[in-house]
Order: sequence, then C-alpha cells, then structure tokens
Amino acid sequence: MKITTSKAALLDPLQQVGGVVERRQTLPILANILLNIREKALVITATDLEVEMKTSTKVEASGEGDFTLPARKLIDICRALPDEAVININIEGERVNILSGPSKFTLGTLPAKDYPVIEPATRSSSFSVSEKTLKLLIDKTHFAMAHQDVRYYLNGMLLEIREGKIRSVSTDGHRLATSECQIDNAAEVQVIIPRKAVLELGKLVSNTDKEVNVDISANHIRFNMGSTVFTSKLVDGKFPDYNRVIPTDSDKVVLANREILRDALQRTSILSNEKYRGICFKFSNNSLELLAHNPEQEEAKEELPIDYSGENLVIGFNVGYLIEVLNVLETENIRMMLSDSNSSCLIQDENSSDSRYVIMPMRL
Repeated sequence: MKITTSKAALLDPLQQVGGVVERRQTLPILANILLNIREKALVITATDLEVEMKTSTKVEASGEGDFTLPARKLIDICRALPDEAVININIEGERVNILSGPSKFTLGTLPAKDYPVIEPATRSSSFSVSEKTLKLLIDKTHFAMAHQDVRYYLNGMLLEIREGKIRSVSTDGHRLATSECQIDNAAEVQVIIPRKAVLELGKLVSNTDKEVNVDISANHIRFNMGSTVFTSKLVDGKFPDYNRVIPTDSDKVVLANREILRDALQRTSILSNEKYRGICFKFSNNSLELLAHNPEQEEAKEELPIDYSGENLVIGFNVGYLIEVLNVLETENIRMMLSDSNSSCLIQDENSSDSRYVIMPMRL
C-alpha cells in the first residue's frame, strides 16, 4: 500500500495528536500512533490509555489498511523535511518506507490489531457548546488544578452544568478557580476531567463559534469537533463542595488596577523566598504596600495606589498564585474581597462575577 501527501497536510494532524503520546511507556505500542486508510482519508489516533485523540486528513492512497508507526520519529521526520515537500509512505510488511525527494527513512511498525482503542460505554448524557466557551472555561481555571496530589480528584477540572450554566472549577487545596457561561437546553452534569486531558483539550479548541458535541458515559467524556475526536477517562471521585470555599461575608473591598498590581507583584517576587513565594500585603487608606524578603536578608518593597477605605490589614499570599489570576482576568480593574489576615481572599473582575478566584493566606 502506498500513501502520497504533503508535509503541510500530514504534520499538523501529527502534531495535534502527538501531545497525547507519553515519552516513557510501559507498553511499547503506546509510543506508536495508529494510522487507518479509508476512502482516501488518513485517520491518525494516539492514546495513553487515559486520553485518546483521533484526527483525519485527506491523502492519495492505493488501497485501504491499518498500521502503526513510532510517533516521535514520524513527527521529527516530517518536521525536518522542506515546507513544500511531497511525502510518499510505502507499507511493506513490518517495515514502512518514507520517501521525499532525496530523503528515505525506513521505520519499524507494530501490529495495528494490538493498538488499544478507547470504547466508551453507552452515553448517559450529551450537550453542545461552542469552542470559544470551552476554551474560556479551560483558560480561566486550568492553572489551579493539582498536580500528582494524593487526593486524586483534585488532579483535574470539574465540569458541571447546573441551572442553565456550564461551569469549570479547579483547586489544589491552596487556591480555587471557577468560571461559568450560559448554556441552553442541557441536562445537569457533573464530571471530573483529568489534568492531562484538560491541558490537551485546551490546545485543541480555538476562539471560534464552532460547535463541539460532548458525549458523557459512565467512565468517559468525548468531544467531537468535526475532523477531530477527543476522548478521556473521567476521574472516579467526588469533587469538594467548592461553594463552601468561596467567601460570602468579606467586609473589606479593594479595587486595584490589574496591570499595575501585576507588574508590582512581578518585581517584588524577584526577592521573595524561592520555595514559599510569600509576599506581605499591607492595606491602608487608598494604598497597598508589598514587601518580600528571602533567606539572604534581601528585601523588595513596592507601593501602589488602590481604592480602599477600610481598616488597615496585613496579610500574606503566594505571589505566584496572585500573578496567575491577574494574567487570566481581562478588565482594567480587579476587585479583591477580604475579611482578616487569616481568611481567604476572593478576586474577580470589577463588574463581573462570572470568573471567581479564592486564594488562601500564608503565614509570613
């Protein structure tokens, strides 16, 4: 069997699925991608047994069939060829020859019948959402997911539909991020999507109104985006009641210019403790003083104007957490709501509560 295509037509889908393939594998075949030729379409599949991505591209083919190739090697070969290259792939038993101009590469293959494919159970619910909405929900909250936490249900993002809104929630126990958008004609849903799936899905979706059809079964969630289908296992666990974490009785309200505050935090953080990243916030009448110091007895200090008329307050926060929140908020001014030096801080846009961020204080 012979396949003819261009570098541009092959490299984009290969790079799309390539993020799913782990560099270190327990099963050799998981280092490969599955290629199916059907009716002059090449369907490319990658999986790590938790996440599966499938996409397709048009090719010229002299037959139909299935084979697997090493993902990294194939991507690197395509990437190294000239932009205008025409690629010929010849499948000859357990060897595959890739030819382009003066270049020839021979790769080993593994049996396509041994390639694992995720087959979700019968779907229990489904809904449609725009790529733009999905991208916003991921971009606004993904950074607060835990990473390799023993509380496995935190190593992912909660996706829920309730009361006409679709909402994403992430927390690592030290901070929480939640964002929501309107959704029509969708049944109530609550699932936890694993961290890796969230990050890969975030790369797939674009800021367009194209519809994504989402199917949920007992253990899987599948996102159908036309030529690309993304499937992930769900985290089997109960997500914490995030509403109990969001402060509702904060009596101190601060308005600050987002960019001025972010820039001041970035400068101050240079001399913060590299391990704990703590910065002291001193709120007084229409003024905020930022203080950082490290074990070498070095100090950084910034003072900036804010809109605040409450009691003086001294509180510590992880500067990295604050900067990540300020990077995803978009309005000119942000609102910070506080109670005392031992209570969490709620941060949101000045005029909207669609995205909310809770950060626990630090002892300094």
